[in-house]
Amino acid sequence: MTAPPPRRSTPSKPSPNAEVGRPRAWSDYDVEQVVGRLLQAGVILASIVVVLGGTLLLARHGSEATAFSVFRGDSSTLRSVSATLRGALHGDPRAIVQLGLVLLIATPVARVALTLAAFAAQRDRMYVAMTGLVLALLLIGLFS
Repeated sequence: MTAPPPRRSTPSKPSPNAEVGRPRAWSDYDVEQVVGRLLQAGVILASIVVVLGGTLLLARHGSEATAFSVFRGDSSTLRSVSATLRGALHGDPRAIVQLGLVLLIATPVARVALTLAAFAAQRDRMYVAMTGLVLALLLIGLFS
């Protein structure tokens, strides 16, 4: 006896009685698709930025000898997002790598913000409240 195939959500089709000219509400399938694309784009963009920064870092500092017996802490110039952006705009390879990591961290936060907007568009108050709480906790954790 075999198990039935898993159920898949299918795209919703507008009903024939839908008002013409009025935008249709986001279905769960639409939200899943947009969130999936957002996550893919965020990870790909972050990867490209990190590889670019790493390549520049190796090109500029790859031939320098490393003294493993001495620890030299980096300066505090890359400890804020604004400093990272400034450094990346000036072509600092370390700041570019840091920017890629910031983008990677921002991707799931953007996902939560997007789902909050989707739930608000669907007028689902309970999920708006829960997602808003999750987003607030994420932002408090990131900026405190």
